[in-house]
Amino acid sequence: MTYAFEIKWLDEVDSTNNEISRHLDEIDNLSVVSARNQFAGRGQRGNSWKVSPGDNLTFSVLLRPGNDGVPEVRALDQFRISQVTTIAVWDLLNSHGINSRIKWPNDIYVGNKKICGMLIENTLNGAMVGSSILGIGINVNQKEFDPMLMNPTSMSALTGERFSTDGLLEEFCGILGERLPLLDFPVALNDTYERLMYRFGEVHEYTDCKTGAVFKGKIVGVNELGQLVVENEKGERKEFGFKEISYII
Repeated sequence: MTYAFEIKWLDEVDSTNNEISRHLDEIDNLSVVSARNQFAGRGQRGNSWKVSPGDNLTFSVLLRPGNDGVPEVRALDQFRISQVTTIAVWDLLNSHGINSRIKWPNDIYVGNKKICGMLIENTLNGAMVGSSILGIGINVNQKEFDPMLMNPTSMSALTGERFSTDGLLEEFCGILGERLPLLDFPVALNDTYERLMYRFGEVHEYTDCKTGAVFKGKIVGVNELGQLVVENEKGERKEFGFKEISYII
């Protein structure tokens, strides 16, 4: 299946997710909105996403599962959309010689440094996902960062090269189109996602955000609801949802 993405570039916008949300009923499936400057970008957990104007990729993709050849997705399975999207970003970085990992649920890290963050917002239509806005921010050419950011890096900082953001976005859309069929193959999708996970199978410290307790454990996978499964030193497994566990880096 070949997917046709329509890319629209804006000079400046508050956030590309907001822009798509404002025009959700007017724009086509697989529309992409990208901004040279995003002055109110949003990340997971209510965090802001700050970028250097023109240096990075800040964009959103509109998916309407079940339309135009995009596989349908049940509400219970909506984490598959995050999995497909993060794998596509991994593919993009890997194609440029950058060995990254997926930090659950949908950040991308190189070593212990963050190179990409996402905010994926789904709208449900009964038991199905009606639409999904894939908000993605990739650090591309920026080399100096806000000192308040803990651990950022970029494609340019890692490789010494300067990249065309326009070209990277077109490349990403092609890769995402190749990965979308995985929505229909959950076992293969989950296996690929787990293989690329940050800290998978390694013992590290985490904070249980519900109790405040710090514990040692290793990530052993994600369940069918997208919860992180961590095994502690006693061999006990616990499942964590969004905002229920914090990585100690």
